[in-house]
Amino acid sequence: MDKLNSGVSQFLDEMNHPLRVEIDFLRNLIHSANEALVENIKWNGPNYCFNQEDRITMKIQPPKNIQLIFHRGAKKLEQPKEKLIQEKGRLLIWKENDRAIATFKNMADIKDIEADLIDIIIKWIEATKQMIACFSLFLGRSIKDLSIING
Repeated sequence: MDKLNSGVSQFLDEMNHPLRVEIDFLRNLIHSANEALVENIKWNGPNYCFNQEDRITMKIQPPKNIQLIFHRGAKKLEQPKEKLIQEKGRLLIWKENDRAIATFKNMADIKDIEADLIDIIIKWIEATKQMIACFSLFLGRSIKDLSIING
């Protein structure tokens, strides 16, 4: 079953992006790492939510490269003391302990680290899911009750 959002595909069709093949490869790779992710548009690019919370945003402008931005949502949250996940390689550039960026210039860049990227996506969703669960326990509320929290 195709997990790609048809509205996102239509948006990308209209852009005529020079890295469209790479963008679609990354879209499918992200969904293969976690089928519960919901795809939409944010910041003029594909975005992925888990439990209605933004987690990964694809920056596709300017069209010279593609960046995957791993984050906990739009709102600034208290920083964890350590990076949210540990990675094997040096794929991620950390902006803060809860925000990292992976950059790709072409398909070879993506294919070279495909397995590591899937591992990062799985770990990122799990780490951010656990942070929301811990926060909700602290407040004595369920995750559904915390839908006002965007992060």
